[in-house]
Amino acid sequence: MTRFRLPALVVALVFLAGCGFHLRNKIALPADLGPVRVTASSKSYSALVTSLSRGLQAAGATLASEIGDEERSEATSGAQVATLRVVSERWGDLPIAVDQFGRAQEFSLRYAVVFSFTRADGTDLVPQQVVELSRDYVSPPQDATGTSTEREVLADELRREMAASILRRIDGVVRSGPVTAAP
Repeated sequence: MTRFRLPALVVALVFLAGCGFHLRNKIALPADLGPVRVTASSKSYSALVTSLSRGLQAAGATLASEIGDEERSEATSGAQVATLRVVSERWGDLPIAVDQFGRAQEFSLRYAVVFSFTRADGTDLVPQQVVELSRDYVSPPQDATGTSTEREVLADELRREMAASILRRIDGVVRSGPVTAAP
């Protein structure tokens, strides 16, 4: 039995080495990016902006300090900064299954974000685009206990996944090289 373990282990290691699996590196940012400001169109607190800021810091970006409104801080700081702008965030619940009485039983929680990333000189690093994520959850109408908690957990998960997705898009653009405009 023991003489078969070593060859089996070697074969397993060979297959694992050849499968192409590798850990994801941290996201790539342009070397000349400079300080970055993450903003949202809504004036209220945004958990997505916080997640994006943390992700950019983890990737090695320097975050621009925010004094107040975006315009006021640009005018008073004098230094130009790159801007990751969250143009809009949209949430929606879509019923996808109903029971025999016409009551919704299953929902699809949808989260869509429109964002753009511009360099300090105003050129687009990542042009404005939309990322949409969704998760399905069951909400039986006769037993609503825990449904709001489940929805909140899903919303937090979607927010984390959205930040990761936006950062991966930035990484993809940076790794693909400079984009040349069509004549």
